[in-house]
Amino acid sequence: MEKVWLKNYPQGVPESLEIPVISLGEMLEGTAKKYPDNTAIIFMGKKITYKELDELTNRFANALKNLGVKKGDPVAIQLPNIPQLVIAYYGTLKLGAVAVMFNPIYSAREIEYQLRDSGARVFLILDRFWPLVKEANEKVGVDNIVVTHVKDYLKFPLNILEPLMAKRKGEYVEVEMGPGMHELKEIMSTASNQKPEVEIDPLNDLATLQYTGGTTGVSKGAMLTHYNLVSNSMQCRAWFTNAQEGKEVILCTLPFYHSYGMTVDMNNGVNLGAALLLIPNPRDMKMVLKAIDKYKPTVFPGVPTMYVAIINHPDVKSGKYDVGSIKACLSGAAPLPVEVQRQFEDLTGGKLVEGYGLSETSPVASANPLEGMRKAGSIGMPIPNTEMKVVDIENHNKELSVGEIGEIAIKGPQVMKGYWNMPDETEMVLKGEWLLTGDIGYMDEDGFFYVVDRKKDMIIAGGFNIYPRDVEEVIYTHPKVEEVAVAGIPHPVRGETVKAYVVLKEGETATPEEIIDFCRDKMAKYKVPTEVEFRKELPKTMVGKVLRRFLVEQEKAKAEKAEREN
Repeated sequence: MEKVWLKNYPQGVPESLEIPVISLGEMLEGTAKKYPDNTAIIFMGKKITYKELDELTNRFANALKNLGVKKGDPVAIQLPNIPQLVIAYYGTLKLGAVAVMFNPIYSAREIEYQLRDSGARVFLILDRFWPLVKEANEKVGVDNIVVTHVKDYLKFPLNILEPLMAKRKGEYVEVEMGPGMHELKEIMSTASNQKPEVEIDPLNDLATLQYTGGTTGVSKGAMLTHYNLVSNSMQCRAWFTNAQEGKEVILCTLPFYHSYGMTVDMNNGVNLGAALLLIPNPRDMKMVLKAIDKYKPTVFPGVPTMYVAIINHPDVKSGKYDVGSIKACLSGAAPLPVEVQRQFEDLTGGKLVEGYGLSETSPVASANPLEGMRKAGSIGMPIPNTEMKVVDIENHNKELSVGEIGEIAIKGPQVMKGYWNMPDETEMVLKGEWLLTGDIGYMDEDGFFYVVDRKKDMIIAGGFNIYPRDVEEVIYTHPKVEEVAVAGIPHPVRGETVKAYVVLKEGETATPEEIIDFCRDKMAKYKVPTEVEFRKELPKTMVGKVLRRFLVEQEKAKAEKAEREN
């Protein structure tokens, strides 16, 4: 297969990289030696240097060792973006243990499942997650639970005020300490700050179990090695040609438990010697905007919903907060509407480009260049050391030609080893060196790839294949629309029909007919929504990805209830 994208590679990006065979712990150590006094973390006014971070991660590694954790043991971590997460992540990896990241909004059932599946024997949690963790742990029985508090890494007087503010908001939780329960600050205070002596094989030893696919069916643990993750951080770094080592500030609204935030924010940031500006709650727009205004971040990886929120925020429109420091943004996790890209670039003067990846690819596989040729609506071209192709949906051995729609497949050093304890699932997606993504798309003559939709999200109405993104792109251009999600809902004649769920901009009103009429002259008749429902907000994951399948399930439940009542 000819790598046609290479002729359009941006200036300064190499066709291939020499990837060092090192562990993620060694990557952090290298940065700490080079930039010991540079700020590594900024959190609510508290700053931690790279030298301090390196020593804190050593302490955490040795604290785990003192609890009986050995190389290869899974360690569960359920934290928002606070310093303890960065410390625990790299500390776990320095011991050769495996970091298992938990979504902070998991239910007790989901916590129980992931604890059982991963086999984690140590669980680091934030105090306010204790009630659900306690419920799950009563069924699992983790050997050691380590508790931390937001105040543990805050400056005076915030470390005193934070618990009081949490009580006022009803968020304070008193953890009942008992056998097998430990305070993070206590176990770290008695642990050595010297690096533990552990032999790590970056090519084969696991760094993380990255759980994916939990919104539909059983969640699967993608096995990512140190080499997978170091490779992807190097690939991301190479793509940001204008990045200045040791000088960037990365706005970290993406949660680090998610592979996107883990790599593009945290690992890439550490590789660059950048300051990580931690945002524990990305939905708190006041906190986000204050942080941007005060600390002047230069890089802002995010999701479309976050860019939409900033574009439409009244305090940004009024000029109260300055967002002009942002120069580079990579959007992922969901399709980036062209209109959102245009408005955000006009607002900040920076570049916002769409990229693409999966947890199974650590996650970044392709991106639009920040400089040079880029194509709105495209997921860009494969990043260095990565190959992509489009294969027939029914026969993955048949590669399709330019412009033909099929399933996207990926090959590169960032592709996972497989799914934890799921050989059958692994065999379904790993075909030799190639990963079948489950995403439907095509490649154009310039080597740019396009995702038209997920296999599971495609709507089949009256025999026509309809891709929700096509319809959403049109509705996003309506001047009254802030957000939209399109899904297929059951229809007695067509099998499925198109329904649009619309969030209007503040102060705007509209009727379903107005939205439908707007679509009629902009798309084929079979794609036009037959129903429009207005909502105050759309259901989303913690990362900000709209849950189309959740909307479909709601429709099914509604239809079943109506049928029972009749």
